[in-house]
Amino acid sequence: MDTSPSSRSLADLTPASNTALGDWTELAQRLFAAYPGALGLRVGQGPGSFSGVFGRDATQGQAPDFSLNLASGEVLRRLIAGRDPLRFAEAYFRGDIEIEGDFFAALTLKDHLREMQLPPMLRFKVLLRILGIGGSLPGTGTALPTLDVHDHSRQENRKAIAFHYDVSNDFYRLWLDPAMVYSCAYYAEEGFDLAQAQEAKLEHICRKLRLQPGERFLDIGCGWGALVIHAARHHGVRAHGITLSEQQLALARQRIEAAGLTEQISVELRDYRDMAPADGFDKISSVGMFEHVGLKNLPQYFAKVHELLRPGGLFLNHGITHDEEGWGQALSSVFINRYVFPDGELDLLSNVQREMELKRFEILDVEGLRAHYAKTLRAWVGQLEQNHEEALKHVSEATWRVWRLYMAACAMEFESGELGLYQILASKRLPQGGPADQPATRRYMYP
Repeated sequence: MDTSPSSRSLADLTPASNTALGDWTELAQRLFAAYPGALGLRVGQGPGSFSGVFGRDATQGQAPDFSLNLASGEVLRRLIAGRDPLRFAEAYFRGDIEIEGDFFAALTLKDHLREMQLPPMLRFKVLLRILGIGGSLPGTGTALPTLDVHDHSRQENRKAIAFHYDVSNDFYRLWLDPAMVYSCAYYAEEGFDLAQAQEAKLEHICRKLRLQPGERFLDIGCGWGALVIHAARHHGVRAHGITLSEQQLALARQRIEAAGLTEQISVELRDYRDMAPADGFDKISSVGMFEHVGLKNLPQYFAKVHELLRPGGLFLNHGITHDEEGWGQALSSVFINRYVFPDGELDLLSNVQREMELKRFEILDVEGLRAHYAKTLRAWVGQLEQNHEEALKHVSEATWRVWRLYMAACAMEFESGELGLYQILASKRLPQGGPADQPATRRYMYP
């Protein structure tokens, strides 16, 4: 039997009553027929399995954008019963769904799945069948790791950071740039590759902070040490970095020693809340870290930074924002907190700035880099896909799929404007209460 998409279009697939094939074919029609660009279905090799083929324009004779392969009719029935895009993601993690072709195009199915309407009788029929499906989903059966946190305490924050960042240094190295910068790159020139864009981002931060030789510079959430190394090497500062990830700390120390900068740079495992003011820092940065703080802790976070900063000093907060106030139970929120960032919480840019101003920071500059992060994430996904086989030496297939889906979905949310990325530059007022000096224009930020 010819089962190619061209020989069996959606219109040709009519349910055969009282057969397993008829059941899943009817459900597949209900699920995908209205999806723009649906080209066809074909019967798979396993019982009740099928493939859906999709393209942006079926009339041009072009190759399909992607194909969607489900292991069995049971997977499809469960997806329809819940109509929950998170189930779609979890089935992909477990190997019950395979996606070939344009992964980003395939992710547009989540909106279609959420909006799909089923007639009451068909939905009732599906639910009755699912009552007889027990146990775990077919496929790999892999139990995906999760971590439940609630109060953003020191202990929970440390566990959450370990959950996310201590996956494997070798895994991160496969898809990050050589400096291992795990935050939004800065594509200052059209032709920049990822490594050049990350180098430009590090320099952009240093210029905004107007780093000077001999100044004390603190990087909160220093990662694998890229920014403190760049700041010490190119701007002559005495840098200190803190992290909650033991694997990041170990590699950062190795890289600092290899760079011959141990006299200028120190890094330690420490919670920002446990930092003592000592003599204070001239400049402080926080890059891709404040998303872990927790919304209820933002006042404490900014108060601590203000305490650690010398009068007239500069603080740069580089972080992700959301287009809705607070951090609710949207699909992206649930997915990220369950599988990627257990303690992640985002808010409106205006609320973040308000908290900073309430702690007596003067906002000097705000720059949106949303489009840069979308491009960064697409670059990361590309490198993750290219290094699939090598990645499996360090993480499971399920973990690789979590990261692929997470970064691809985030790229699309930055592109749609649901997520934002802002660098907020602020200063601490002088002892007399007056504002710190600030250049008249932005020219100093650009080489």
